[in-house]
This record gives sequence, structure tokens and C-alpha cells, in this order.
Amino acid sequence: MSGGSNYLDPNRPDTVRLGVGEARALGEGALARIGYGDDDARIITDQLIDNSLCGYRFAGLPRILAIAREAKTRNARRPVAIVHETPVSALVDGGNNVGYVAVYRGAEIAIAKARQSGIAAVGVYDSYFSGRNAYYLERIVEAGFVGLHTASGAPHIVPPGATRPALGTNPIAFGFPSAEGPVIFDIGTAALMWGEVLLAAETGEELPPGLAFDADGNPTTDGREAAKGGVAAFGGHKGYGLAFAIQALGLLAGAAIPRGQAQDYGFLFLVVDPGTLLPGNPFAAQMSELVRAIQRTPRREGVEEIRIPSTRAFRERERRRVEGILVDRAVIAALEAL
Repeated sequence: MSGGSNYLDPNRPDTVRLGVGEARALGEGALARIGYGDDDARIITDQLIDNSLCGYRFAGLPRILAIAREAKTRNARRPVAIVHETPVSALVDGGNNVGYVAVYRGAEIAIAKARQSGIAAVGVYDSYFSGRNAYYLERIVEAGFVGLHTASGAPHIVPPGATRPALGTNPIAFGFPSAEGPVIFDIGTAALMWGEVLLAAETGEELPPGLAFDADGNPTTDGREAAKGGVAAFGGHKGYGLAFAIQALGLLAGAAIPRGQAQDYGFLFLVVDPGTLLPGNPFAAQMSELVRAIQRTPRREGVEEIRIPSTRAFRERERRRVEGILVDRAVIAALEAL
């Protein structure tokens, strides 16, 4: 880690700065104590650290606390297995494994099928907590493919006019290869991701006003109260409609199979080898030209650059590899107490 004080994330008295190796040891150790084997602990921790490096504080090591407290974690786990398959598709039983593992396996299957057939559709069900969609898309793109990934979940989004949640936070992500590397666009359809709510419940921080609701559907800024209720969709009716569509795509991924419930977890991958559509596969070069064309757009006064999705996260990741990542002391204490 750098010894300088000009950090990307300034030091705070309620945090500890950890190097990647230290964060990995903390995460893998905590996961081992709640029953995860070496391979699964490595896969989970690898994503959590990458999330932190890319600037998503709520999606880092604090997620282990959510895994530990989730009732599904205490239920028996089965090996991840393909239950229905064609040359271009697979339906995957996640075996009640946490999504960081089951969806990771689903992405591996999608990549293998796209290599073989040029296109792949893979659904994963009976899983939960898959983390950051961009993490999986980056691996798909690094294999040379264009990818789309959606994740439906248990209800956390409160529909406009409702008092109780009815949709998951339901993220959607797109990944594209370019000559300069992956270009990823990843958004949640909630005004706040559920991990942000859970982190606020853990640390006592206030949530922004107007985005969260308590168990009775009343607006709240208290993370503990919001954890009993839900959050709004982003962008009003537009975000709500997108969350609805992603919940429906979850059904295509088998979401209703484990418990017969339409409002449940379902993870869908659609992966395409650009060469399947474009002779000679010029896609990566064309994607780079698209990025350059957008960046050449005339800028308003005081604007340094026209930013492309994922650029900020990738730049910050390289800097935090050197500077380390901040972890709340309360989170470290809770992890060590597991």
C-alpha cells in the first residue's frame, strides 16, 4: 500500500485501510467460520474485494454479514448442477448455494456454450445474493463475447402507490468487448441497492430522504427501519417497469421452481460471440470507435471528459490496488465475531 496521504478514499477514524491480501484473509477466514470450503470462500471473496476496489463499498466484505445472517445459508447446500440442457442453453439448479458461487458457475457454463455454439442462454435458480452483475460480465467479455445478465430477487422494491415491496432490486448489466478492453454497463433498478440499506443498518448511517420505506410503507432514513420495509425504484415508473421486466426474465431462469413463487431469485445470462453475426468479427474495433466517437463529443465548459460506463470503476480499481480499501471498524469486528 502507498504510504502517502492523498488517498482516493480519505482515512476516517471509524475505518481501517486494508491491502488486498489482508482483505482476502479477513473475508476467507470469516467465510470458513460459517461453513464455506476453500474454493467457495475464494470465489466469494474475490468478487467482494473486486467490488470494493471498483468503489462499491456496500458490495464488499460487509456482504459476508448478510450471507451469515440469511436463513438460506443455514439450510443444506447441494452441488450446482445442470438440470436441462441443449447445445445453446442450460438451466442450472443453484443448490441453495449463495449466488456468488452458483451464478459464477452459470457464467462459466454460458462462456463454454458460447465458445462451442456462438450463442448461449443460461438460467440459474435456487440461489440468492449474486453480488455485482458487472463482475460476471467482465469475465464473459474477456472471453470475447457480448453479454447480457439480469438478476431477479426477493421483494425489496415498493411499487409506486404500494405500502409493501413486491419486486427485487433487480439489476441488469451489458458487457461489450473493445480493442481497449471490456466496456460494462451495470445498473440496479432500485433507487438504493439493498446492500446499501443493510450497510446503513449495520453502521447507523442515515439513508438519503425519499428513497426508503419502513414496514408500514412510511418514508424513512433509518437503515434499520428500511431493512424491515423496502426502497423505491429509480426513475419513478420507468425504473419500476424495468424492475418488473427483469422479474419476468427471472421466471425464464427458473425462479419459480424451488418454492413455486413468482417473486424469487432467478439469474439469466444471454451471451453472443460477435463473430456469429459479423463476418470477420470486427466488433471490438467497432466498439472502440464508438467509444472514441462519444468521447469526441463537444464538452461543456469545465467538463474534462465524456465518461464511458465502467471507466471510473476500472481506473479506481487500479489505484485502490496500491492504496488499499477502507473497511468500517464495525464491519471488521462483526466479521471477526462470526
